[in-house]
Amino acid sequence: MRRWILIAAVLIVGALAVLGWFRRDDIALNLLRRAADANMTRSELTSLPDGLHAAFCGTGSPMPDRARAGPCLAIVAGRRLFVFDSGGGASETLTQMGLPPGAIEQVFLTHFHSDHIDDLGALALQRWAGGGVDTPMTVAGPPGVERVVAGFNEAYAIDATYRVGHHGAHIVAPSGAGLLAAPFAFAEGTDRLVVLDDGGLTITAFLVDHGPVKPAVGYRIDYKGRSVVISGDTVPTPSIDREAKSVDLLVMEALSAPLVNELEIAAARAGRPKVAQIMEDIQNYHTTPADAAEIAQRAGAKALALTHVVPPLPSAVFDGLFLGDAKTKFSGPLWVMRDGDIVSLPASGGMEKGKLLRR
Repeated sequence: MRRWILIAAVLIVGALAVLGWFRRDDIALNLLRRAADANMTRSELTSLPDGLHAAFCGTGSPMPDRARAGPCLAIVAGRRLFVFDSGGGASETLTQMGLPPGAIEQVFLTHFHSDHIDDLGALALQRWAGGGVDTPMTVAGPPGVERVVAGFNEAYAIDATYRVGHHGAHIVAPSGAGLLAAPFAFAEGTDRLVVLDDGGLTITAFLVDHGPVKPAVGYRIDYKGRSVVISGDTVPTPSIDREAKSVDLLVMEALSAPLVNELEIAAARAGRPKVAQIMEDIQNYHTTPADAAEIAQRAGAKALALTHVVPPLPSAVFDGLFLGDAKTKFSGPLWVMRDGDIVSLPASGGMEKGKLLRR
């Protein structure tokens, strides 16, 4: 009798377990369907107010950081989407933020360090195959952009034939594959150039100092009375002070020398002298948080956003160490940015910092 009771109990428990799994799978499938519907239709371009918006699709650096993609800033002007630099993982973050790569009008590069360009291929692919476009992604930059674009086009050429062969030209138009270079050059004796002037939107490139990396540029974006300046990688230079004069948002790269010194010391202790030397070298062509704060204060910038964070910060607990005394040098809002952050500058006025992605 006990044996049959035991068998019945096992069968009942098994049946309940199977039923539980089916219910859990049903719940999971419903969640998946809802997420898919939301992601397929999401576009922040239609929900943001008219004005300028700086969306941080990559706030990291060449140093490995799971929480940050490589350098990338998306600028939304009205309903128009532009991308400045495209570091590793930026295309994924951009999509997760609800900014569809298919809507990208143009990519602007500040310079050709690997961490600023290494996601260009993935970004172009997502724009083409995911966005259904029939023209290549335009990539603007100083002289040398042609060579960068040619390299990515060659690297992805075979892949493009696979995509077309699999899905058909009516789904992925061959004419939309790859990148198109749009080089610009500064006239002799000048260090600034308007690279786009259309529909009330002006984008101006200006030279910065990231030597031995030459050329290196920053950008100023103006639209409907709102403005953003992007420093690119640089040491403090008069061109940034000039371009950032009374700007609404100054986006500066930042490196904490004391924290990088700690990495240099750790590398030396570990018997890695070459890594230690790199940690020393990188300090001479970047801007510290305090330097960035002083630039913002001199220029009368309304707010300062720090990106290209060096070294990686495990959590916001380390922001104070990273900033040092920077907040004492700038009277406006000062933020250490993270992937998914957005700063909105509506044409009607005001400023708001929010998030398009939570991790």
